[in-house]
Amino acid sequence: MEMGDEPDFPRLAADVLRIRNAPEDLARRLVMQALVVEDRLEAWRRIGDRVCAGAPTGPGVYLLRDGDGGALYVGKAVNLRRRLRAHFARQQWRRLKPGFARAADAEWQEVGSELEALLREAEWIATLAPSVNVQAGLPVLDRRALPRRLVRDVIVVLPSVEQDSAELIGARVDGGWIIQRTRRDGADLVVHTSRLMRFFLSPIARADDRLLAPLVFSWLSGRGQRATRIDPHDCGSARALRMRLASLLADERVFEERIVMVDSVVGSSRRPTARLSRP
Repeated sequence: MEMGDEPDFPRLAADVLRIRNAPEDLARRLVMQALVVEDRLEAWRRIGDRVCAGAPTGPGVYLLRDGDGGALYVGKAVNLRRRLRAHFARQQWRRLKPGFARAADAEWQEVGSELEALLREAEWIATLAPSVNVQAGLPVLDRRALPRRLVRDVIVVLPSVEQDSAELIGARVDGGWIIQRTRRDGADLVVHTSRLMRFFLSPIARADDRLLAPLVFSWLSGRGQRATRIDPHDCGSARALRMRLASLLADERVFEERIVMVDSVVGSSRRPTARLSRP
């Protein structure tokens, strides 16, 4: 082909795209479309390299955004960098959902436990309505086969992304939930136990618009069976709850074994705590 000559589009379609005997106009369109797709692939890969270079290797929740800042997809992962690399892997391009191809940036939040990841993921999906996620609505108790004994007000004590802290996740039978990060040395417990007791006992604290407690009960019935938890109504007061939590948080076993308190005496089930699962 001489300089300036138009490409032989039917030949290119046959040699590169494996489409033989295509008419000139169709071959031209197919080749030009393939060039555009290849350009988009390279741009998409560059975006992926940039996003993954900054992503942490710990567990968390992530959000993919398009070029206009719109929410595309929310997910959770045991290793955020590895999960994002999987999204932007070259071999994914051919079978990629159209929405994922518009990904231009990502943000994330690291977490300390599987349950926190589940709750944050559901919260982000409900708040942001990302276009690629299947919008399944809020979890409903009557659609879940749960043991009756687990559907009760509860405080679950779990690790935090901050090593000197714990996450206190409260769930009510009416669907309300709360998450409270507190320091393990007990410095915050006066304020935080009062807040938790208000959450369970005050009608004012029951105006939740995202009722995610069924996720807590489901998790406790499955992978969370070994997690340490407290019935807030067994404590009777914020002071009693504070004393119980102070004992638990001071115990080095709290995130390695299920700690059980009976009449304010600490015991242990001597079973390991469930770790964050793969998405």
